[in-house]
Amino acid sequence: MTSPTYLLVHGGWSGAWCWRDLTAEFDRRGVAWLAVDLPSSKNGADPLTGLGDDADAVAALATLGGPIVLVGHSYGGAVITEVAPRIAGLERIVYIAALVPGLGQSATATSREVRVKTKLDEAIEVEGEYLRLNPDLAIAALYDDCMPDVAKWAASHLSTQTIASFRGERTSRDSSARSLYIRCSKDHAIDPTLQEIMTTRCDEVATLDSGHSPFFSHPALLCDALLS
Repeated sequence: MTSPTYLLVHGGWSGAWCWRDLTAEFDRRGVAWLAVDLPSSKNGADPLTGLGDDADAVAALATLGGPIVLVGHSYGGAVITEVAPRIAGLERIVYIAALVPGLGQSATATSREVRVKTKLDEAIEVEGEYLRLNPDLAIAALYDDCMPDVAKWAASHLSTQTIASFRGERTSRDSSARSLYIRCSKDHAIDPTLQEIMTTRCDEVATLDSGHSPFFSHPALLCDALLS
C-alpha cells in the first residue's frame, strides 16, 4: 500500500514557509509532503484573487496520482473544503484550528458563527482591498505560545491577504473522504468555541493544548496527530 503525500495548505497572511518545523519532522520520519503558496496571500496579489483561485492552486499541485491527505490551517480549511472533491486519490482531510464552511458560506461568514472578539480581530488592519496584520499584535494572536525567536521570525514573514478571499463562498459538494479536526484549546485567533462548532462537521476530533500555530509550538505532537 502506497503511503500518502501530505498536501499542506496554510492560512491567511501566511505561506508555505509556515510549515518549516512540521516538514522537518516529516522529513525525519520519512513522510512525503508538498506545501502550496496560496495566491491570495502574496504581497501585490490581484485584489480579486479569491477562494476559487486558492483552490485552483491546490488542485494544480495535487497531480501525483497517489493517495493524498489534504491538511488545512485556519483560512486554509475553507480552501481544502472547496477543492477536496476535485482531488483524485484523496485519502483524508485534516483541519488544524480551521474554518469549515457550509455550502454557500464564506470564510468570513463561518468565522462569525460565534460572536467573540479575538486577538486576531485586534491585529487586522484594512489597506484598500487587502487586510494586513499589525506585527506586534499578530504575535499575540498567532504565535503566543511559540519561542520568542520563532514568533518574531514568523511575524516578519506575514503578507497581505485579499479581502476577496475571505468573502468567496464555498461552491463544492461534500467530499466522501473522512475528515479529522484538530482543535487548539489555547487559540486566540479561531476561538475554541467556534472550533467546537467546526468539529461537528468532521468525522473525527483530536485536541492539542496549543495556540493557533502548533506547527511552530508543538511540531512533533502535531505530526503525531496527523499520522495517527
